Amino acid sequence: MKWPSHGSNPQYLYNAMGLPLPEEFIDFSANINPLGPPTALKEKWVDFFREIQVYPDPFATKLTDMISKAEQTKSDSILIGNGGAELITLLGRMLAGKRVLIVEPTFSEYEEVCRANQCEIVYHQLMEPDFTLNLTDLCSSLVAVDALFLCNPNNPTGIHYPPSTIISIVEECEKRDCLVILDEAFFDFLIEYESFVPYINRFSNLIIIRSLTKMFAIPGIRLGYLVARPDIISNLSKQKSHWSTNTIALLAGERCLQNGAFIKETQGFIGRERKRLFAFFHQNNYLASSSDVNFYLLQDPLLQDQFSLFEFLLHQGIIPRHTFNFPGLEGRWLRFAIKGHEENNQLMEVLTHWRHQHSSL
Repeated sequence: MKWPSHGSNPQYLYNAMGLPLPEEFIDFSANINPLGPPTALKEKWVDFFREIQVYPDPFATKLTDMISKAEQTKSDSILIGNGGAELITLLGRMLAGKRVLIVEPTFSEYEEVCRANQCEIVYHQLMEPDFTLNLTDLCSSLVAVDALFLCNPNNPTGIHYPPSTIISIVEECEKRDCLVILDEAFFDFLIEYESFVPYINRFSNLIIIRSLTKMFAIPGIRLGYLVARPDIISNLSKQKSHWSTNTIALLAGERCLQNGAFIKETQGFIGRERKRLFAFFHQNNYLASSSDVNFYLLQDPLLQDQFSLFEFLLHQGIIPRHTFNFPGLEGRWLRFAIKGHEENNQLMEVLTHWRHQHSSL
């Protein structure tokens, strides 16, 4: 079966399963802020509309300067992109023909863009159910590697690796002349997070990817940025399509970056809902990854694989993210986003129904 490679767009998943898309469903497959976009975007939407007749700034100067000030780094170390996907694609082109190490399980697009650019791909597999990142084992996998893709907090597990571990990895890679591509798409869901942007000045091999679409719930707009040393930014900029980031995205990004209170509100809500969900999972004999953010892996340990649970959930209009295209998982887990309070209640209700039917397996 050919599985859809991403969450969201559930019609493709139901088509692959040979099932009709229900009239009502809850999509737990996309890791987007359940609070929705900040109200500041709605308030300014008419003003944004007036700007669609104007070509976007190809250098995204105002947004770049805002990020530069917020992250206390130089503007020539920042590249604005059409979501993280464009930035990952640009990195794939830069790494064409190189040997790349990917820490799995992780975001499938790293491998897709590397394969499209004829990279040699090697893997370092995190072992379930804890998905612990062993520094010694990882370093032993760095033989003759040109670049390392590392997602932190990791997608799909939601696990956050401590700063000391990341710094040790970057230091080891620097000795080996190996780039570290640190994808921080979900960093702002962490209540306490030590930014690695200042380490750009210390480590010439460090590249950081950030997304604005997840926290601010604007995946339909597409917006992200990359931080690296200026020569890398210059190289990637030359490969970037002119006007790849549209005017609405740039204006929305400027407004979003002024919403610190919205981030704090989101972090508090996610933390409360995650605690409530995980207490339910424990009480009902489900396994969940030790997530620190707005999504997690879930498994019914009474099953050999999760396909029957996956199918049951789809019939109930509950749409998780399959893991068939995550190397090392191969469908043994399902990934769920943390949604709104009532939506999470419906998930727990359906999982309770499943447990009552299958507790004797």
